[in-house]
Amino acid sequence: MKITEHISRAKDTLISFEVLPPLKGKSIDSIYNHLDPLMEFRPAFINVTYHRSEYIFKKRSDGTFEKVEVRKRPGTVGICAAIMNHYQVDAVPHLIAGGFSKEETENALIDLNFLGIDNVLVLRGDATRNEAFFTPEPDGHHYGVELLEQVVNMNQGHYLEDDLQDGVKTDFCIGVAGYPEKHFEAPNLDSDLCFLKQKVEKGADYITTQMFFDNKKYFDFVERCRSMDITVPIIPGLKPITTKRQLSVLPRTFHIDLPTDLTHAIEACKTDAEVEQVGKEWLLAQSRELKKAGVPALHYYTLGKPRVIHEVVKELV
Repeated sequence: MKITEHISRAKDTLISFEVLPPLKGKSIDSIYNHLDPLMEFRPAFINVTYHRSEYIFKKRSDGTFEKVEVRKRPGTVGICAAIMNHYQVDAVPHLIAGGFSKEETENALIDLNFLGIDNVLVLRGDATRNEAFFTPEPDGHHYGVELLEQVVNMNQGHYLEDDLQDGVKTDFCIGVAGYPEKHFEAPNLDSDLCFLKQKVEKGADYITTQMFFDNKKYFDFVERCRSMDITVPIIPGLKPITTKRQLSVLPRTFHIDLPTDLTHAIEACKTDAEVEQVGKEWLLAQSRELKKAGVPALHYYTLGKPRVIHEVVKELV
């Protein structure tokens, strides 16, 4: 079922989760062990992130270095199929431009369509660690909107090859990312919202936001979107803080601000258990306020912390 159908049929705020593929060499059981405790909440859908290849340098026996391409977290398509088969829950694969050619993207979409996967979340993706700026593949997309257009084209039966312009039409529900605190590359939030509106006009069906820790930023973001006639559902993305280290890691990695009250409360903690409790209580308060406001879904970035998410949602529902 499409995400938009889940939302339109829901009588209350939905619950959804997001997981990482396991590191190469790990079993699918690591995903099941991660999700099993969360399934009692009957999530409407589960997102599975996509990861591009990275380049590392391996030292040769002669002392020189060899540049090697490594993909640490493969398996997104297979994991989505496994989740749908194992749990009978809709899976939403992330689809990224970075690291993939248009042909590879088309083949991935064909695989997803064959598997009966109805939803994709399209993202440009980040630059690699050794890049200052995002660099597309030689035959890849430069921007997320171009990737969006490729999915829309396939929904209309238009493929890359000229003689396949009347191919089978896919029927993907397309999600895109929204940034309540703006994308870090955008000069300002107004500019960022103009790009977001362009994606909606070109066919995006819903928006899932980057994590945030101040609900006012989400509410302001939604209000500004509505004032620009962006009318699609906007799903808030949420994550708990569980370590003091995240006070610096999260702002640096995700380009977000942390509220002063939350920062002070965590800095005052003397143990990891205290930090986790503060993070859990903050996330629960966020969730309750958002649910009371009637958001379409609460989307939790589990990222290795399913127990904390479980405790929050248990109290919420």
